[in-house]
Amino acid sequence: MRRHLIVGTATVALTTITLSAFASANSPLPGPRYALRLLPEIPGLPDLPAAPPPPPAARPATSLPSTGFPLGSAKAPKVVTERVAPGIDYFTLTQGTPTDGYSVSVVVRGKDALSEKTASAQALAVEESGFQPSIVKFTRPAVADYPAADFWMVRVGAWPLGQQAEAARVVKRLKKDGITAKVDFGGDDGFQTGGPWTVRVLTVDPRSFQGVFRSSLGAGVAARETVSAMASSAGAIAAVNGGFFDIHTLKDFSGDPTGISVVGGDLLSEAVPGRTALVLAGRRARVTELSSSVVALSADGAKLEVGGLNRVARPDELVMYTEELGRATPSGNGEEVVLDSSGKVLRSRGPGAPVAHGTRVLHGRGTAADWLRAHAAKGMTVDVTAKVTDLRTGNVVPLTPETSIIGGGIGLVRDGRTSITAATDGMANVNMIVRRHPRTLAGVTASGGLVIAVVDGRAPGTTVGASFFESAELMRWLGARDAISLDGGGSSTMVVDGKVVNHPSDGAERGVGDALLIIGK
Repeated sequence: MRRHLIVGTATVALTTITLSAFASANSPLPGPRYALRLLPEIPGLPDLPAAPPPPPAARPATSLPSTGFPLGSAKAPKVVTERVAPGIDYFTLTQGTPTDGYSVSVVVRGKDALSEKTASAQALAVEESGFQPSIVKFTRPAVADYPAADFWMVRVGAWPLGQQAEAARVVKRLKKDGITAKVDFGGDDGFQTGGPWTVRVLTVDPRSFQGVFRSSLGAGVAARETVSAMASSAGAIAAVNGGFFDIHTLKDFSGDPTGISVVGGDLLSEAVPGRTALVLAGRRARVTELSSSVVALSADGAKLEVGGLNRVARPDELVMYTEELGRATPSGNGEEVVLDSSGKVLRSRGPGAPVAHGTRVLHGRGTAADWLRAHAAKGMTVDVTAKVTDLRTGNVVPLTPETSIIGGGIGLVRDGRTSITAATDGMANVNMIVRRHPRTLAGVTASGGLVIAVVDGRAPGTTVGASFFESAELMRWLGARDAISLDGGGSSTMVVDGKVVNHPSDGAERGVGDALLIIGK
């Protein structure tokens, strides 16, 4: 059977024998030993064809393209349309038929995309365990800021959609022989598939929409909150989850965005320089790359960079906490000083206390703590200034009350062409670039309209999600001139009129770091 890795409109062929038959008779339970089969080398990915021009900007917000759907076959998907409010339309798109089943993939140090040497060794181990392995070579395609690379997978067996348990039996048998493996659904691979897909889309036409776009961090920066709760609190017409948040920090700070966050003109989380973000102002939206800087200047002339906002400090780092933190500062080593709204030092204190209304707290560790003791004594003034710079234009972004910024995402489309910035955005790996996941996508059309899409996934037989390349093609098909991928996976959530309209892959709505809100007038 010929399998294809889907990359926009280009494909790269994979030849595999054991993935060709999804019949239970081929279930590879232990039996006679078979010769190891190394699959033919896959040629490098050809240059992607030039992107077609974006759809005409004059297309009404109430319509979608009738041809060229980029997921699966090019025929138009089934579409259900609803007018949510003046200028806001909600679409449900369904397309495709289940064509994939299950296989077993060998995993080494948490990854199934291996080097050739490692894959060969693992395949021999699988063979010694009494199973018939196949080695699948594929190329992770190049993206805008990261080169292509070859990888190898070791796979065992093929089962139809309803026989996941048979694959799980093989995983258990391999485990007994010291081989780590997992059950893999073929639709997740990023190879050619028939789907199916379920996509929910919101389009906002600024010419008739009279409300505003805002971001929300919920009750506090540190905690997570569901999209529906944030939408309800703000009275939003519709909402989706925002950017990625830090799941590797202290549990009580796991809502911290892993990139820039501005709410109501206040910089509450610093930018990762060069990372793509969605900038909102009133009912205007744009996608761009940003940097930020925060500096503390003492009245005695001493100056120190504030390395972070509302997150756990690193060694020798100065961090500032605002009242939006929503909890006490982290306890432990360090020095803190409390500033009033004018920057006057009210007092020094140890870490681990709340941030009172109308105050800010500078927290220093190591050499930064020494700086606070020397230059931020009680009664002194420390002026803390923040600046956000648009790296496409070089201009400073005005931090006005109507300004909101959502970061922590991946650039997908720039000036109407696919431009995936996976490395800059910290996602340069096979799992994020190639494999399909639930996705939350946001884009801006040439006429300034906002397009939001949620692709449900991780539901074999129902909806398979999208890769970065498929996400980019989908947003271009929807008319986006520039587009960004926000947090996905179990975080992907869309709320319309107070109800969660998609099916989050965790089985229930997940608490997230921030949200994009569409609020009526």
